[in-house]
Amino acid sequence: MRRLRRAGADARVLRAIVLMRTASLFALLLTLFGGTALASMPSVAELDATARATGNFKALAIRIGDRVFATPWPAQVTQVSANGIEGHVVIGVRISGVKFHAALTRAGFEGEIDRLIALCFSADPRVEEVDLWASVPIVVGRDVVVSGDLATPTSRPVFTVSVRRGGSVLHARTFWDEEWAHNAFKQGG
Repeated sequence: MRRLRRAGADARVLRAIVLMRTASLFALLLTLFGGTALASMPSVAELDATARATGNFKALAIRIGDRVFATPWPAQVTQVSANGIEGHVVIGVRISGVKFHAALTRAGFEGEIDRLIALCFSADPRVEEVDLWASVPIVVGRDVVVSGDLATPTSRPVFTVSVRRGGSVLHARTFWDEEWAHNAFKQGG
């Protein structure tokens, strides 16, 4: 018991030393480069956009992601994809259907979807369609294959919408998992 306490105390001391050295290095960089080191550091939105971008038009996905991740959305955006072939460009936005960052009504969710889709269309005139879907995790058992050709799904869609440029979310085909929608949102919306 005594050794465990010492090991914990030693670990805290080691973390404090590492933190002090990191702070010292940071102060040195600021002194040497006069803030230019901070100016060249990417924002969290830029890091998220790069990490969560996919597709064969990845640069476009990153550019849209920069705008998407600069806004705190109640329903977390987890991926932005941009794919194109022969002049046709489609954007895909995946959001989490669980653990909203703020209380969210169904009307609030629909408003967020409208704003995300408008943001994607405004990012590039080549975008013809935006597909957006919310998914929730599926609990899988131990020793279940979750990647590769024989993979068991680990999530399922609970909301999907596809909107073509010039169209409206109100008139687009949507899928709602009604059980999810009933349980996911704060009542009143």
